[in-house]
Amino acid sequence: MALTANACTSQVNGSRSDDTPGVHLAATPIAVSASPEGSVPAVPVDGGCTSPSCGEAPAQRFVIIGDYGASGPEEAKVAELARSLKPDFIVTTGDNNYPLGAAETIDENVGKYFHEFIAPYHGTFGSGASENAFFPCLGNHDWYSLGARPYLDFFSLPNNERYYDVVRGSVQLFALDSDPNEPDGTSSDSVQGRWFAQRLQSSTVPWRVVYFHHPPYSSGPHGSTLGMRWPFRAWGASVVYSGHDHTYERFDVAGFPYIVNGVGGNDLYQLVDPLPDSVVRHADVHGLVFVTVTATELVSRFLDSRGEQLDALRLVKP
Repeated sequence: MALTANACTSQVNGSRSDDTPGVHLAATPIAVSASPEGSVPAVPVDGGCTSPSCGEAPAQRFVIIGDYGASGPEEAKVAELARSLKPDFIVTTGDNNYPLGAAETIDENVGKYFHEFIAPYHGTFGSGASENAFFPCLGNHDWYSLGARPYLDFFSLPNNERYYDVVRGSVQLFALDSDPNEPDGTSSDSVQGRWFAQRLQSSTVPWRVVYFHHPPYSSGPHGSTLGMRWPFRAWGASVVYSGHDHTYERFDVAGFPYIVNGVGGNDLYQLVDPLPDSVVRHADVHGLVFVTVTATELVSRFLDSRGEQLDALRLVKP
């Protein structure tokens, strides 16, 4: 597998919210090389695939948003951009419902902007989807309500709904729960960890996208969650996304990509000194990650809320 990274960096001060910090499957080796700025198209009119074999099947398109559920103008801009990209589905990296994960706020924070992707949708902001195309994961703010009950009642998700996997075309999504309230544990040898390892090991899908809230690596004020440094690459994952810190940051850890994407709508955070494996980081813009996949290629783009591409990561299977 080859990896091409297209990057630009910036660091500015941002405001802070009330969330105060505090058996193996062999993986394909990844070769890392740098590309000139702009070498990956910013607006992929053909679905985003850039290799000659992409005509074999349509690309899947999906959006990843994080730390977004704070109804207001910034979330509205990100949601408008997400809809304009016409994704097949939407993934979240948690904190779907600020400030307290309450039943009284979840439709305002989520349904108002994304009801057309959610099935079944029982809110008041319009029609839902005929088939669910919204795949969130739990964040700490979602757990602030007892048992994360409003989240679990609002969404209809596979498995136990706290952690699950879904196959969509050439990508398999693995949503994990990294919160300490998770009853099945958050260590790699917990009930959840063993479930994940087994599901990942048995996957035959080309791309295995893992996501959860607390970042294994982060140069934001929350910092790294060491307990979530599971052996993702050794178990066969392709890429790991997280949130929690309201920044965008991409890491290259021994050739494996970790991406923090927590700029979906809530107040932005300030960055601190970068960790050694930090490649790209932004704390000055709200935005989303736009991913396109085929059987042979995955392209992950970071777009600000105006649609400007600020980073791109390309993974290719031979």
